[in-house]
Amino acid sequence: EDMEKFYSSNREDIAAVAANAYDFVLNGTEIGGGSIRIHDSAVQKRMFEVLGFTAEEAEYKFGFIINAFKFGAPPHGGIAFGFDRFCALFGGQETIRDYIAFPKNNAGRDVMLDAPSQIDESQMDELFLKSTLKKS
Repeated sequence: EDMEKFYSSNREDIAAVAANAYDFVLNGTEIGGGSIRIHDSAVQKRMFEVLGFTAEEAEYKFGFIINAFKFGAPPHGGIAFGFDRFCALFGGQETIRDYIAFPKNNAGRDVMLDAPSQIDESQMDELFLKSTLKKS
């Protein structure tokens, strides 16, 4: 029934399609989540249409996966476990701030590793990269 809605041209029908997704909740706190992934090339192509990609854009950006699905892929899924949330919950904290393994500041910098940082010119040449940052 959901697949019939998915292939409908009515946007409301498409919005009503249920995902095969799951959350891992402990004492009312989400500590993980996942889903069963798309494993059919026709369904994946339709999803790109729903997301607003033209057939050409989808092929250019994601042709590798659409092509791979033609050879068959088993149903597959995964879950991402938020270990920092789990630790905060058991530590009696409302925030994960003190439990993040690699904390960043408000600018997105890792102050312990000074990352991101400028890359040595020889490494840039080796990787055929060019920086657009102005040197200070």
